Amino acid sequence: MTAIEAFFQLLQDRSDLLTTALWQHIEMSLISLLIAVFIAVPLGIFLAMYKKGAEPVIGTTAVIQTIPSLALLGFLIPFVGIGTTPAIIALSAYALMPILRNTYTGVKGVDPALAEAARGMGMTYQQQLMKVQLPLAMPTIMAGIRTGMVLIVGTATLAALVGAGGLGDLIMTGLNRSNNYYILMGAIPAALLALLFDAVLRVTEKRASGSSIRPIFAVVAAAILVVAVPNVYQAFDGRGTQAEQITLAGKLGAEPEIIINMYKLLIEEETDYEVVLEEGLGQTDIVFQALLNEDIDGYFEFTGTAITNLLNEEPVSNDEEEAFVQARDGMFNEYGLVFLEPMAYQNTYALAVTEELQAETGVETISDLTEFEDELTAAFTFEFFDRATDGYPGIQEAYGLDIADVQTMDPGLRSEALVAGDVDVIDAYSTDSYMIRYNLVALEDDENVFPPFNGAPLLREDVLLDYPELEPILNQLGGMITEEEMMEMNYEVDENDADARVVAENYLTEAGLLPADGE
Repeated sequence: MTAIEAFFQLLQDRSDLLTTALWQHIEMSLISLLIAVFIAVPLGIFLAMYKKGAEPVIGTTAVIQTIPSLALLGFLIPFVGIGTTPAIIALSAYALMPILRNTYTGVKGVDPALAEAARGMGMTYQQQLMKVQLPLAMPTIMAGIRTGMVLIVGTATLAALVGAGGLGDLIMTGLNRSNNYYILMGAIPAALLALLFDAVLRVTEKRASGSSIRPIFAVVAAAILVVAVPNVYQAFDGRGTQAEQITLAGKLGAEPEIIINMYKLLIEEETDYEVVLEEGLGQTDIVFQALLNEDIDGYFEFTGTAITNLLNEEPVSNDEEEAFVQARDGMFNEYGLVFLEPMAYQNTYALAVTEELQAETGVETISDLTEFEDELTAAFTFEFFDRATDGYPGIQEAYGLDIADVQTMDPGLRSEALVAGDVDVIDAYSTDSYMIRYNLVALEDDENVFPPFNGAPLLREDVLLDYPELEPILNQLGGMITEEEMMEMNYEVDENDADARVVAENYLTEAGLLPADGE
């Protein structure tokens, strides 16, 4: 099968995902653009009339646009939570500057003689604005709106990291699985969507330029209908739903997605609750903040991450049970969060190299790397590079290792960079599928820097008080799933494109935790 055939086969197989993601992207983009237009256009007209405050206001919107989009999304989470709300706020903010500046410039640039002539004809100021100034300024205003629309559609792909959905979900899936077809399945529609919206706005601009602004009102009304009608229908359609909802989340990657699907299947099998999943919500900080904000009720976390990253403590022991007790007690005392029973496997950090590098250098432990540190290039994830205790700083302190060239890289790209020969060492997780795919070698942590990383449900105490039956249900997974089983399940999702829910269901059925079909 050629690459093109494989891509179109994926489009056919995942058409439901593409349709959902595309609609979410359209809805999010249109709402953000409408908000930006309703704020920036009237404000731009006002500033064109009262010019004293123009530069400070426009300058403020320019400063907002310089803030990295992911940083702005992360900043908003503690205040407005996760989902579409922070995404729409951030996207609207990014579109303000071009729309505001162009509206101000366009209205201000109308020849004063024309306004004077309109007044001489007895027009009121409102009539002058609607019949003379705005039609003449419309090409400039529309240029700003078109620029804002392109910014919104492109930046909206990052909204997937805060649970807002959209085409960014497909792109993030592709990055995490090192699957270029998924990346293209998200990126190509995003580009086409930007071109489509730009074409609609360009036609509207031509119809409105210098004559009437009615086409603008028609397009705005159509956009409002596009986003409003489905939401109104959904609201009426769901009026009879009585099931209580429990929201569970997972970080980026196949493994959290598989595990939280197990949670969902077990809970819905034994209760009448509806479990809503927020999959691929982002890195640790985002998901943890969402839990503290009560945007989610629980998520899948590792004991080692809780100890070193969330509690900022040194592990008291490398014994799994003692590490779990430290994580459990610390999270409850510090945050009022409850760790349930951990599973058997560990997805611990590791430094990984290719078999070829190991054969060439003979390295088997992390200590062995120190002999070659001046010749090595490493690619570490942002989180690993920054984690003081069990990340690269901890490695440097324990081993005296100072790799000559260290680059930070997205988790989904670092394994490909290693295999391509662009880097020599990466941080890895012991159960990730690429360890199988690329035959990577995990170096022995001979100084025991990495604490035990057993996965377990982490929930707020109030959730367990409201739904006490969750604890025995989820504790059924305690002590289950070996590293080999988890790696195989990750491989099924990442490499064979299996549905995470199906993989989770198959495991639970084989383990006897779910009834087989027909029972």
